[in-house]
Amino acid sequence: MSVIRGLSGLTARISRGFVLLMWLGLSSALSSVAVADYQSVEWPDLIPEEDLKALQNPPERITGGDEGGLADAIASKLALAMDPERELSAYEKALTSSKVKQEYNNKKIRMPGFIVPLEFNKEQRVTEFFLVPFFGACMHLPPPPPNQIVYGKMEQGVELYSLMDAFWIEGTMSTKAVKNETATAAYSMTVDKVEPYYND
Repeated sequence: MSVIRGLSGLTARISRGFVLLMWLGLSSALSSVAVADYQSVEWPDLIPEEDLKALQNPPERITGGDEGGLADAIASKLALAMDPERELSAYEKALTSSKVKQEYNNKKIRMPGFIVPLEFNKEQRVTEFFLVPFFGACMHLPPPPPNQIVYGKMEQGVELYSLMDAFWIEGTMSTKAVKNETATAAYSMTVDKVEPYYND
């Protein structure tokens, strides 16, 4: 399955009420590739088992209704803001989880994703960015859980012509969190190489 088809399927899930699970399905659209000393990682691999199980088993109101999805996610966050003392369900906790898998700390990782630019150099190359599992995350759509966002920093920068382009990212991962006004990333990466997902 191509990334484009995978992305189309993921976007369709938003309207059907699956926005809160969409990033978990991306791995089925991506091939598992081992390159040199880099360990190939897919997005669900970054989620601790407890959180992953919670996300794969959302409340019935998320999957059973005609609206569901985005509307329910927003409603849930509004309810929490109004009643911060309310006890969160395992699913709600997983939606904002910053829990990481320490096994990826200081590991050379290769993974796919979409770039959300944060900083540019004088040549307008992106030097700092969030790597996210689906197009629109942190921009047109609410951000995924922090453990589904990777903060990337690349000294020489990368040319970004379209936010819709998918990339392979290689670098050294850490479990250091980075937070800004856009989102919180539970993982960070010193990026060695960025290449298009498609090499035409």
